[in-house]
Amino acid sequence: MKSVLLLATVACFTSSALAYTKGKTYKLTILHTNDHHGRFWSNRDGEVGLAARATLIKQLREEAKTNGASVLLLDAGDVNTGVPQSDMLDAEPDFKGMNAIGYDVMAVGNHEFDKTLKTIYQQRKWAGFPFVSANIYDKWTKKRVFPSHVTKKLGDLKVTIFGLTTEDTPLKSNPKNTADLKFTKSVEEAKTLVPTLRPNADVLIALTHVGHYPDEKHGADAPGDVTLARQVKGIDLIVGGHTQKPLFEPDIQNGTIIVQAYEWGKYVGKVDLEILDGKVTLKSYKLIPVNLKDTAEKIKPDEKVEALLRPYKERGDKTLLVQIGNADSEYIGRRDVVRFQETNLGNLVARAYREKFKADIGLTNSGGIRDSIYPGKITIETVGMVLPFGGEVVSTEMTGKEIKEFFEHVIFKLTPGSGSFAQTNNVDIVADKKTSKIKSFKVGGVDLDESKKYLMALPEFIAAGGDKYPAVKFRKFGYVDADLLKEFIASQKEMKSSDFAPRGSIKIE
Repeated sequence: MKSVLLLATVACFTSSALAYTKGKTYKLTILHTNDHHGRFWSNRDGEVGLAARATLIKQLREEAKTNGASVLLLDAGDVNTGVPQSDMLDAEPDFKGMNAIGYDVMAVGNHEFDKTLKTIYQQRKWAGFPFVSANIYDKWTKKRVFPSHVTKKLGDLKVTIFGLTTEDTPLKSNPKNTADLKFTKSVEEAKTLVPTLRPNADVLIALTHVGHYPDEKHGADAPGDVTLARQVKGIDLIVGGHTQKPLFEPDIQNGTIIVQAYEWGKYVGKVDLEILDGKVTLKSYKLIPVNLKDTAEKIKPDEKVEALLRPYKERGDKTLLVQIGNADSEYIGRRDVVRFQETNLGNLVARAYREKFKADIGLTNSGGIRDSIYPGKITIETVGMVLPFGGEVVSTEMTGKEIKEFFEHVIFKLTPGSGSFAQTNNVDIVADKKTSKIKSFKVGGVDLDESKKYLMALPEFIAAGGDKYPAVKFRKFGYVDADLLKEFIASQKEMKSSDFAPRGSIKIE
């Protein structure tokens, strides 16, 4: 557990038309999570899970009550996608579990749109709490798809929470599900909305799924929480998600407190505020781990929540815990590695795609890889954890010249460390950082012929321009990514990680 104590007032906005008692100090505790991604059940190491989270949140609520504080429980989005037992059930266990815990409000994340809008509305019914987003509009009616904000009356304290969703959503989710929607620029939307909300809120909270980019270094991605805080005055607290980073200390920008609680329910964030005569003061902040391996304190799962979720877990296990292969070591798909460098898992996935199509080149974006393959049995569940989106793999035919230009864009134009980081098979590329050009390009050990046509296998998501890849013409054959990986692994009599070891397929000099 890491915490920080702040005694200074970091936000000071005097409100009007409010009902607070002058001279009275109000205490408010904000508990928060983000980027849950289907982790309703504990993992192989007994970490995370909604039942343990329920126990912790109940304890934190009781502590806050003892200290005279009101409590709100918020989630910053991306409940969907990540675990097959959840994905196959449209995250029903996740939202019903969150309902049982008593969440108050959730921001809409980009991966909510891995599902249709109809399914999202059904998820909202299961959840029993509002989903907020001010910058998602129906293209045809011009109306917001979700409420922009909600106001919670805690005694005579008014707390308003408004939501924002990254405008990159059409490029970072299933494009079919956002075709009829318009995602406006989140910061511009807030500039219009905040002045209308601020006069009637004792505490104004932005619940966002736009990402935390230190010092506004968001690269090719849309601006995030730091830009929001710097450009929009009047927000007391930003509770964020999307970049899945743990902020063990709040980032205070322009008088606004910014927090984020990592991913998968690994931590519950706890923000303690005091409000006196319209002044909001941050008293303390901490991230509290939920049964992580390196923490001594273990949390007993809540029996009622566990009983609610167990049937969903067991239903999925019947079809998913079927062995298809064996791993001799870890195939690395961890977010903090696979988005920055070539990994054996990235090579495995790209090779599986290439061999299915008998293509010259295999390619995948690292954002499509969501978990590692661990030593031991490889099951259908394992593959579903690695490739949870159920996207199609397609083929494209391009000349060597077009292939070279394509990879120059991928290497130099996309955001380093993001989901766009390329994992490849059967290429050797040397690129020049000074000129942003490729100096050497080999396919299968042979120099690229710019006039020759080459076949490349890649996810439809990036072929269509997702993750800001250059859009290309492609052919579809109905092949689903996880099915291709499962088929490839099952075809290997003995998988050796050394056959997929990183070898510097793309070098930048």
